[in-house]
Amino acid sequence: MTAAHQHIRITGARQHNLKNLSLTVPRRAITAFTGVSGSGKTSLAFDTIAAEAQHQLNETFPPFVRNRLPDYGRPDVDLVEGLSAVVLVNQRRLGGNTRSTVGTITDTYTLLRLLFSRVGTPRLGESTRFSFNDPAGMCPRCAGIGRVVTPDVDAFVDLDRSLERGAVQLPGFSPGQYWYRQYADSGLFDPTTPLRTWSADARAALLHGGAAATRLGRAVPKDYHGLLDHFTRIYLHTEGEVSERKQAVVDRFTVSVRCPDCGGQRLNEAARSVRVAGRTITEFTALEISDLVDVVRGIDHPEAGPVVDSLADRLTAFVDIGLGYLTLDRATSSLSGGESQRIKLVRHLGSSLTEMLYVFDEPSVGLHPADVERLATLLRRLRDKGNTVLVVEHDPDVVAVADHVIDLGPGAGEDGGQIVFQGSVADLAATDTRTGRALHARLPLRTEPRTPRGGLAVTGADRHNLRGVDVTVPTGVLTVITGVAGSGKSSLVGVLLEQHPGGTVIDQSAVTTNRRSNTATYTGIADTIRRRFAKANNVSPALFSANSAGACPDCGGLGVTYTDLAFLEGFTSVCGTCRGRRFTDEVLRHTLDGRSIADVLDLTVAEARSVFRDARIAPVLAVLAEVGLAYLTLGQPLNTLSGGECQRLKLATELHRSPDNALYVLDEPTTGLHPSDVGRLVEIFDRLVDAGNTVVVVEHNLDVIRRADWVIDLGPGAGHHGGRVLHSGPPAHLARNAHSLTGEHLRRSLAAAPVHTGQSGSGAHPTPAR
Repeated sequence: MTAAHQHIRITGARQHNLKNLSLTVPRRAITAFTGVSGSGKTSLAFDTIAAEAQHQLNETFPPFVRNRLPDYGRPDVDLVEGLSAVVLVNQRRLGGNTRSTVGTITDTYTLLRLLFSRVGTPRLGESTRFSFNDPAGMCPRCAGIGRVVTPDVDAFVDLDRSLERGAVQLPGFSPGQYWYRQYADSGLFDPTTPLRTWSADARAALLHGGAAATRLGRAVPKDYHGLLDHFTRIYLHTEGEVSERKQAVVDRFTVSVRCPDCGGQRLNEAARSVRVAGRTITEFTALEISDLVDVVRGIDHPEAGPVVDSLADRLTAFVDIGLGYLTLDRATSSLSGGESQRIKLVRHLGSSLTEMLYVFDEPSVGLHPADVERLATLLRRLRDKGNTVLVVEHDPDVVAVADHVIDLGPGAGEDGGQIVFQGSVADLAATDTRTGRALHARLPLRTEPRTPRGGLAVTGADRHNLRGVDVTVPTGVLTVITGVAGSGKSSLVGVLLEQHPGGTVIDQSAVTTNRRSNTATYTGIADTIRRRFAKANNVSPALFSANSAGACPDCGGLGVTYTDLAFLEGFTSVCGTCRGRRFTDEVLRHTLDGRSIADVLDLTVAEARSVFRDARIAPVLAVLAEVGLAYLTLGQPLNTLSGGECQRLKLATELHRSPDNALYVLDEPTTGLHPSDVGRLVEIFDRLVDAGNTVVVVEHNLDVIRRADWVIDLGPGAGHHGGRVLHSGPPAHLARNAHSLTGEHLRRSLAAAPVHTGQSGSGAHPTPAR
């Protein structure tokens, strides 16, 4: 490789908040992109380098193929040189339909099917005979789903309403909508009378169509179908990935039971009868992967050698990355973002491709400190195969693996977008940047925890891998639930909320999928801002809503337009009429203190705090800044937020409601948070507790664990190796527990952390290690 090709060269990067950056990134190395949330890490690694690599690769294909490839848009950059084909390994959940499992999406089940076709007894032959997604192997009763989904016809209609008053409960049947007209205008029914007064034949004709419709003695429209046929065709007989919205409709209007023919095993009787090493293929997929590895390695058959080796290697990769507690029959839709990302990594570890560009988005998310070193080993393996690895990361232990670090900042949003350091990890630790200081800073151990007011008893918890667990969660204090991934933390929280309903769960699920919702609308300050604009200009508040009277007519208030080029690739572009500002020119001429409504929505939370000081807006902006979201703009679409940002936005909303004597449960709230901001997050927890609330946090972050009043540690391992309470008490006692992996890593961290004896949040700021 010549010197000119040893680096990726970026010239004039201006994507989002990047300040016209020019830099080089070493190839065949691990480069970590660090900095506070909103500093520009993702804008540089994903939205500039990866996006340009993907675009240039797409350009090598004909238009028909390009139209079916992922398109991340052209970044705002003058030039990017030295790129390779890119592989994005992000935290986007795998999702998938009911046929997608851990085994199928990683092709591990394909190897397992091959194994059974080669050495299984009795011999069936082709591997497709063991596929629940192929007619040759699927159970004919459930079509390979494992469950029989029966439409709940009674739920389709409200008998006490007429058609014109919304008797049909299915989507699309509101009066005036398309499907409503197909039935109301059919001439078969009286749309003005409640269904309960209809004849039995009329109701049967509405629900089932067919012969029942002909018995009404009226002309039946061509292609008329009953509601049951309509529902089955649109919601049940679908291919590919099912959207969350459609799945919600299916869940509401169906009854699902385990298939009586296959018992939920998905396969037909012939496939279920074949055994290898005394087990059926469904018994193989039901084993935890860490156990399945040993079973596979124990198979000694002359025809199975290569398949056994490949299968064992693939399963070992699962274990190496901390996913040994999963089973191959686990639905991909049930995986977390962190699990999804590591699943994607497993898919690439077996690849023989070299000179690739891998881009990771916080791969440590959801990982216990004990698993981080295994992640580091896998990243090194990718690099050592001749690939370039870019990692956006906050975890100091992952950053330490990097050959090169690019630290962005110094702040977030408009205060970021600059390179504040570029070099080795050792040199970064010696700098005075926020990341440099965070590499050798720790929150102190709380040695005098607050006294619980009482307790929430969890009794006989047996969800998933929990084995009749009894434990009491103290009230009026900060409790952290810890343990390796798969140890039973989420299961315990689920039982806690089931036995003590009414708690507020602040998780990382999307706030909304609607791109019209933004920071201002979600927090409730948008209405106040619109009223202030309306009063200042003596016009209607509706003018200042991009979803109402003030919206640009050409883009509908979205600020962008989509152009369909038929057989060529369609593209999204800034609206030429409003220039991306979303409002009409007339609306933009109305100002408040010299700013248009578009100008206000472009303000970051930090900037808006100096503009809006009234009692209705200022407190909301203050809590947004408090949870580390000061860099968000007021008009930031919520569907662009990460899971961690969504969670902190929900937390800010709860803080603004002035809670009292409530139970709050948070799932890994430090996700996506820079180490220097963790102290502020803990101060928020302390504030909630001091106001009389109970805060329960599922977390791996050792800084949060050290600041807890109480720790419940599960383990000792994952899956069936976990599910037991190893410790329930103050964190100082956990550090002395010889059987806990969390305790072991807590002991190590305390060697570099000061001790704090205060009971308030006053010691929550990171303190340099001594």
